[in-house]
Amino acid sequence: MSPAENAVPVPVVDAEEDARDLARGRALSSPTRLRVLRLCAFDARTNKELAELLGVNPGTMLHHVRTLVQTGFLVAEEERVGAQGAREVPYRATGLSWGTYVPDQTSVLMETVRQQLRGVDPEAVHMSWLGLRLNAAHKEELEERLYALVVEFKERGPDPDGDAYSLVTVLHPDLNPRAAG
Repeated sequence: MSPAENAVPVPVVDAEEDARDLARGRALSSPTRLRVLRLCAFDARTNKELAELLGVNPGTMLHHVRTLVQTGFLVAEEERVGAQGAREVPYRATGLSWGTYVPDQTSVLMETVRQQLRGVDPEAVHMSWLGLRLNAAHKEELEERLYALVVEFKERGPDPDGDAYSLVTVLHPDLNPRAAG
């Protein structure tokens, strides 16, 4: 074989796609922006409404909204006239965040959940925490079944008469070594 025949193929790198993915990852690395996406998932909301709901300065919120629009996570809907006659632009989440890689997702998502739960009646929060000892096949089965259930409910779409809920599942290695003996 000649050296050319032995050469390892070099993958084609699409710099534009890499830059887009990096920008999207950065856009989702903010708890505030993740909360904006949650608020715009079912109802289009204006910058002013989002700032009020999240207790954020409108200028800061505008930065977050622009970042989400530029990366494709929010889309502007038709302009409307607000209560005082001002022009308002409502935004709706596109659903693109589903399945998008988030750098350092653990800390970002946990902080987002912590912020989301601030002010929620503790009696209204239902959670489970279970320790498991699974082999690789059973862990894979659990992951697949949980994912399939989440996808099933996501694909149903929102119930017209439904209330808003958030669902977080976390499966992680447990620092719980086997007992000696």
